[in-house]
Amino acid sequence: MDTPAVLIDVVKMQRNIQRMQQRADDLGVCLRPHVKTHKCAQVVAAQTAAGARGITVSTLKEAEYFFDLGILDILYAVAMAPHKLPQALALRRRGCALTLVTDSLAGAQAIVEFGRLQGETFAVMIEIDCDGHRSGVKPHDPVLLEIARRLGDNLTGVLTHAGESYGLDTPEALQAIAEQERARCVEAAERIRAAGLPCAHVSVGSTPTALSAVSLEGVTELRAGVYVFFDLVMHNIGVCQTDELALSVLTSVIGHQAEKGWIITDAGWMAMSRDRGTQSQKQDFGYGQVCDEQGAVIDGLLLRSANQEHGVARFNQPGVDVVAQFPLGTRLRILPNHACATGAQFGSYNAVLPTDDVQVWERLRGW
Repeated sequence: MDTPAVLIDVVKMQRNIQRMQQRADDLGVCLRPHVKTHKCAQVVAAQTAAGARGITVSTLKEAEYFFDLGILDILYAVAMAPHKLPQALALRRRGCALTLVTDSLAGAQAIVEFGRLQGETFAVMIEIDCDGHRSGVKPHDPVLLEIARRLGDNLTGVLTHAGESYGLDTPEALQAIAEQERARCVEAAERIRAAGLPCAHVSVGSTPTALSAVSLEGVTELRAGVYVFFDLVMHNIGVCQTDELALSVLTSVIGHQAEKGWIITDAGWMAMSRDRGTQSQKQDFGYGQVCDEQGAVIDGLLLRSANQEHGVARFNQPGVDVVAQFPLGTRLRILPNHACATGAQFGSYNAVLPTDDVQVWERLRGW
């Protein structure tokens, strides 16, 4: 195949799917995978076949795409912008069990008022801030009950995401933040119920916390996304090994700067993305870990810089005869920092089957 191309090792992907599904089963919760990582019909089919119940999406375009493929139970896990409510209404009226999210009184008001005008009761979850990472209402904030009361019969539950887990790298710290994620989301649900309001569902999850939680008491569902492929950020966090990474970019050697020890590849940041998520972690992988064509890690060889269509790989020690070891035309694979971002650079995946046959799997793009 031509390069650069993004590859999925299907055997590794299936193992990753089974690992997370077993984790959810052992913890006694439903698994609702976040499909923003892959945005691919074949991957969703594999997750559903393993036991996933419903999906999480990051765009309404994803919701429309997967609903058309037969997925009915969809959580749109981004705070609902009022101008998108007609699009959400159209999906619900086609039969999609679409759940929306809000974290503000203004957002709740917009959903309720639009629903009243359209004769529609939306399913809505309140986003809880469990760690100060991004969006959400703190579980003890008085506005939580104001939002819940404003939603009324629209309210179905609470959800949270411990994004701060991405900055951790020890089992003890990951277990602690997983428990914090659980406890604060459950606390919010209990406050709402104590006020006599409905709160059937408690949804938590990130890949690091899902794989680290000791207990999910009081939780009904687990959300995680990047586990399906894993990546170097997850490796640095400590929840996977490099041989579990299912996504890689196939690239060709197109030149050298022998005196500098540089190997020039045709995978620049347009292929790998500009994500440098490992830069602030315990090991900086540059723009990616270089492997041989079969996917075996080449120790010390990283894609250390990238232009739009050129990548520069080099070892961390001088003296390597890069021209002799990696002649023009050599094929290499590069493991990405962030699987979601790298996948987003491509319109389709090359899925490498156990037989070594390759299938082209389309990937949804856009908003």
